[in-house]
Amino acid sequence: MTVSRETLEEIRGGIKETWLVGLGLIPLGLAFGLLMTQAGYAWWWTPIFSLVIYAGSMEFLAINMVASGIGPLSAAITGFMVNFRHIFYGLTYPRHRIRSWWGRRYSAYALTDETYAIVSARGPNTPVTGTRLLTIQVVCQLLWVVPGIIGALAGQIIPSSVQGMEFALNALFIVLAYEAFKSSRDLGAVVIAAGMGVLALVLAPSSMLMVALIAYFLLLLVRYWVPALDTKLMWRLR
Repeated sequence: MTVSRETLEEIRGGIKETWLVGLGLIPLGLAFGLLMTQAGYAWWWTPIFSLVIYAGSMEFLAINMVASGIGPLSAAITGFMVNFRHIFYGLTYPRHRIRSWWGRRYSAYALTDETYAIVSARGPNTPVTGTRLLTIQVVCQLLWVVPGIIGALAGQIIPSSVQGMEFALNALFIVLAYEAFKSSRDLGAVVIAAGMGVLALVLAPSSMLMVALIAYFLLLLVRYWVPALDTKLMWRLR
């Protein structure tokens, strides 16, 4: 089967667009693989997690969730709270430009923060082809899965006394929160989120994250439905 010159150009263009953003996935993938082996999993569980779950922050959380034997309902709720933003991604992601049935299904599965950001950066006046969409998503997944395997294999050699890799998840959330704050400049959201986290830690320490995420998600819905309340809770920095 021959590949047309236009297709090859779109593939090269997708790789070029993805490379700089994708570089940020490499250290996170390495950290995830190291954490998997440090948590007692065999190295081959790393690609299984990354292929079945394929949601960076949720994969980090899943390490302890699986090890602690958390119930399926709690796991499902936590996963939804962590990744509910993808619902809104799917509403505007140009998946309809992909012609093949399997390609569209893969695109829905492989939609991540990074791929959405890359495609959105093109702007409405720069349409993207289905080939480029799939290239961007495949490259992003490879830059996550392959470093994860390398990190897992390295974790079998690195002494277990080496600590600190578990902070990678905290660092990921800190960076995402800081980038969101730089975009919105809404200090009120930061204060409310922090307050809910502290309150959940006091009231339900064993389920702190899930309780705080659910509470903040419900607050976002109320703020959307009541614009006057949303205005009062917003504290923008100039």
